[in-house]
Amino acid sequence: MLRTVAATIIIGIAFFLAQYFHFDRFLHPYIWYILVFFFGLSFFAHRLMEIGFRNNREKFVTFYIAVIVGRIILSLIFIALFLFKGLSDSFLFITNFFALYLFYTCFEIYGLYRNLRRN
Repeated sequence: MLRTVAATIIIGIAFFLAQYFHFDRFLHPYIWYILVFFFGLSFFAHRLMEIGFRNNREKFVTFYIAVIVGRIILSLIFIALFLFKGLSDSFLFITNFFALYLFYTCFEIYGLYRNLRRN
């Protein structure tokens, strides 16, 4: 979980610097909401994976699939809420969202791979 917090802080600093130096034309104004959403989603996924590792290793696959399905459903709800609310630049919002989605998914797979390799 510490790696996820560190990665989120680094991304947050990069977004802050991009806005500070006016390189934010590729960042939607709601990028901070997206970042907080993915941090919360990563925290939720990490806790479920911890439960899957702790109780029974045979149930790990079930927990992992539940996390994937939960992430997809929550992501679609998040996007739908913002689109329903009305965005100024929906294409930029969705592009930023899926860029962070891909980053956090790759980061989770890397962390999972490291944990499985260790055991």
